[in-house]
Amino acid sequence: MRIKICADSTCDLSSELLRENDIAMEPLHIQMGGGFYKDGVEITPEQIYAHVDGGGDLCTTTAINAEEYRALFARFARDYDAVVHITISADFSSCYQNACMAARDFSNVYVIDSRNLSTGHGLVVMKACELAKTAADIETFCNTLIDLTGKVEASFLLSRLDYMVKGGRCSSVAALGANLLHLRPCIEVVDGKMKVVKKYRGSMEKCLANYVKDRLDGRMEHLDEEMIFITHTKTEPSCHQAVRDGVAQYGRFQRVFDTTAGCTVTCHCGPGTIGVLFIRK
Repeated sequence: MRIKICADSTCDLSSELLRENDIAMEPLHIQMGGGFYKDGVEITPEQIYAHVDGGGDLCTTTAINAEEYRALFARFARDYDAVVHITISADFSSCYQNACMAARDFSNVYVIDSRNLSTGHGLVVMKACELAKTAADIETFCNTLIDLTGKVEASFLLSRLDYMVKGGRCSSVAALGANLLHLRPCIEVVDGKMKVVKKYRGSMEKCLANYVKDRLDGRMEHLDEEMIFITHTKTEPSCHQAVRDGVAQYGRFQRVFDTTAGCTVTCHCGPGTIGVLFIRK
């Protein structure tokens, strides 16, 4: 059967991967300085950094509305046996709810909650593209994806907390203490929600090396070695290289995708954020 895969822009897949896998992407909206812009289409992370560094308020994100989803689904519903749209976690946004509302107008549109964000969301999208090539039954296909969402491991290490402070997700006192002690929080997506699971101490390069080791060491036999994502916001080259080197030590991933996080992660975490994202068997 012919299945069209669609996703929210929060999947953070590169334009090359979107094109190679024929993925249709619908952008969220970014509010900056009183204006609204389409994520990755009308605004870039670099513009967000420049706005905040220039003294502007933190940018915020707005979900895709039901009408926008209806327009997206209408583009493909007639030409495909099924349209499968994969959203950012319902715990982060109303995108899933809005997409489900729009899907009611179509008999062959199915909505999957990725239970994740960034390339944790993207991993589900990539797997969907792979499975769609041989899928014979849409119910089995969707159930397989739903099961897969519980096996994705997505985490990031933050080098600075000023964006989290401005966004109300961290107190200024906690941020000051973390900066004085050189603490780097590791945020992981657990059950569709972000949680601080560990705090590393020291230089960012040292913390990143330890972070990658904690994520991968002794676990390779339990991980899907087909692909791993190294996903980052604006990051110092030495920090970026520390993660690349750490992942390369294990040398068993068939494909290592190095991607830049989009505007949604940028809005909430700021520059200097980097993580490794993969799937358990």
